[in-house]
Amino acid sequence: MPYKIGLVGKPSVGKSTFFNAATMDEIDEADYPFTTIDPNVGEAYVRVECAAPDFDEECDPRVGFCIDGMRYVPVQLVDVAGLIPGAHEGKGLGNQFLTDLNEADVLIHIVDFSGTTDIEGEPTDGHDPREDIDFLGHELDMWYLEILGKGIERFQNKRRQHEVRIEEELAEQMSAFQTNKNEIKSTILSLGIGLEPDDWSEEDRLELARTIRKATKPMIIAANKMDTELAQEHYETVMNDPDYEHLSIVPCSAHAEKALKRAAEQGVVEYAPGEPDFEITGDISAGQEDGLEQIRAFMDAYSGTGVQRALETALFDKLGVIAVFPGGAEGLGDKHGNILPDCFLLPGQATAEDFAYHIHTDIGEGFLHAIDVREQRQIGADHELAHRDVVEIVSSN
Repeated sequence: MPYKIGLVGKPSVGKSTFFNAATMDEIDEADYPFTTIDPNVGEAYVRVECAAPDFDEECDPRVGFCIDGMRYVPVQLVDVAGLIPGAHEGKGLGNQFLTDLNEADVLIHIVDFSGTTDIEGEPTDGHDPREDIDFLGHELDMWYLEILGKGIERFQNKRRQHEVRIEEELAEQMSAFQTNKNEIKSTILSLGIGLEPDDWSEEDRLELARTIRKATKPMIIAANKMDTELAQEHYETVMNDPDYEHLSIVPCSAHAEKALKRAAEQGVVEYAPGEPDFEITGDISAGQEDGLEQIRAFMDAYSGTGVQRALETALFDKLGVIAVFPGGAEGLGDKHGNILPDCFLLPGQATAEDFAYHIHTDIGEGFLHAIDVREQRQIGADHELAHRDVVEIVSSN
């Protein structure tokens, strides 16, 4: 299954526009709260420098596509209902929102940096985007804290009857977040609060919930509407605030990205998603040219529209995913002659054996060894793969 990136944020910040720009789907966009109610799921792409040119070849992608040596690999993008303060208590569409996030591997928090929407997504002036950054993190922490509390209650009920371990009960309660007892125990010990929950203060519980949340739902900030002067002013303020320097913040304009892709579809411009510039190729009016040049000025200032960069920062930098190409030591083509038709996204520190299982369970079960195609050398099951490796799996199945 492809990785799943969740788009989160309060209503009316441009989440649906970001979704449409990234996927070129058509879902409702409006400047009023809760335009999105049910989650929208679409296919977006992240870029990986294609390995085929390293072998003087051109690839034949089975899924996705390749432009000038840049491979676009599909991921799932999920736009969920807007979040308002008190969502963990059920306010707005909070409970639904939180449930929809369960399967997301990494989050992009879309923030309206123009400051023209208040904390609940209503029109206003002068709103500080730092309030949005803070409240969403708090809502997620409180959501995790509630689930953590249920796990502690399970532990306390069970140990009246037999010996149980707190990390096992918490891992069972929080299994939807794709964590396990070893990770939970390691987190508890790293905080120095001990393994006896009766000794934990409320602040200990909140810090544990927050730490588990950050590990299981890593998140970046997409500073949206950055093609406006107000957003640029707010961006400078936030970037110079030491309280926010630990965050990954990507300046972006979903509107600009969508406009360029639409213009490319119509033959007006040549534009590859994620590139810092474009070329006007069609006949356009003076007004259209002026609009495109305004987009170009924004892209010059921020090295692109930021939409593609946000997706890739979330997946590769924040989540630590790597891309691996299946290939053969005797040639890169499959049985049909297609060159490097596949490019798989794997967790960081994935091994050669992990890669074999990712391709197919039977191949993993019959794993004998693998071959690093670039270096033409044999590698074992425990060999950790690197980003853009080209690997042949030798299996008995």
